[in-house]
Amino acid sequence: MKSKLIVALDVDSFQEAAALVQVLHDVVDVFKVGSQLFTRVGPRIVEFLHEQQKECFLDLKFHDIPNTVAKAVESAAALRVRMLTLHTCGGAEMLQAAAAVPSHPLLLGVTVLTSVGGDVQAEVMRSAKLAKECGLNGVIASPREIRLIRESCGRDFLIVTPGIRPAQAAAGDQQRVMTPAEAIAAGASYIVVGRPIIAAIDPARAAADIVAEIASVTSVSA
Repeated sequence: MKSKLIVALDVDSFQEAAALVQVLHDVVDVFKVGSQLFTRVGPRIVEFLHEQQKECFLDLKFHDIPNTVAKAVESAAALRVRMLTLHTCGGAEMLQAAAAVPSHPLLLGVTVLTSVGGDVQAEVMRSAKLAKECGLNGVIASPREIRLIRESCGRDFLIVTPGIRPAQAAAGDQQRVMTPAEAIAAGASYIVVGRPIIAAIDPARAAADIVAEIASVTSVSA
């Protein structure tokens, strides 16, 4: 994946999603498909992303008995998605079953949702360590926990970070947020941005500004 920016296609129809992908085509390489869109249109949107030579981050947060989750991961692998999410609260046996699937996508364990406020650091760290021990490739975590996870889980462990808000954007229902530059500087592997881009008057410009912000941080640290 060329860019560290992932755009969330949190819209209600295939037409809206396809239009956004085309508008952002020259700026964004990876798009997140969550439960809102996937429930509406199903695998069709994943196939469309492949047609556009884009990658899919399937964010359905699998959480079920181990065999069911393993079968779901197999289905996601057949769709050729790049990344997918599982709830770490499903436990070690479930996570290990997912990791045992041959040629699985990048598996990311959901720690604590970014809409949850308060002192969640200990739970996030417990979840991150469990994910790594069970063979997952990384986690979903808020920007506030990036540094601790990076220190504990190492350089190669993926940290994909929602709760990203440009300085001028409203936080909305997110509690634990950072700007794109702050998150990348803290050690995020990728950042996920939805509303600040898809609700912008000029989504392509909004995405390009975030990509430029990321580039300014990575060029300094290089």
